Amino acid sequence: VQLQASGGGLVQPGGSLRLSCEASGDLLNLEIMGWERQPLGSQRRELVGRISTDKIADVAEAVKGRFTITRDNAKNTVYLQMNSVKEEDTAVYYCTAVTITRIGGATDEELWEGQGTLVTVSS
Repeated sequence: VQLQASGGGLVQPGGSLRLSCEASGDLLNLEIMGWERQPLGSQRRELVGRISTDKIADVAEAVKGRFTITRDNAKNTVYLQMNSVKEEDTAVYYCTAVTITRIGGATDEELWEGQGTLVTVSS
């Protein structure tokens, strides 16, 4: 599975930005897509949001009410709509995906990650 993210850039505090991530490759078992972020200079990686094939979504408390995650299954694309951004949202955003293979009674989950896209919130 390959993940191609786009949409990062510079945005002013209070502004909006939309990130996109298209998945390609062997997507037969693709189930969950989402976003993580890592602030610059930090080793900490945090979950931003994720969404299932059934479009059941959840986002982290830190972005709840400001960020929305959606998905277009026909385009194998996940979106992160970022509104009312704050300086603390500055980070490298990574697109992620989870494939789940079920064989007999066994379940095998695999996590995929795309290249990061930098979001800078600054006036």
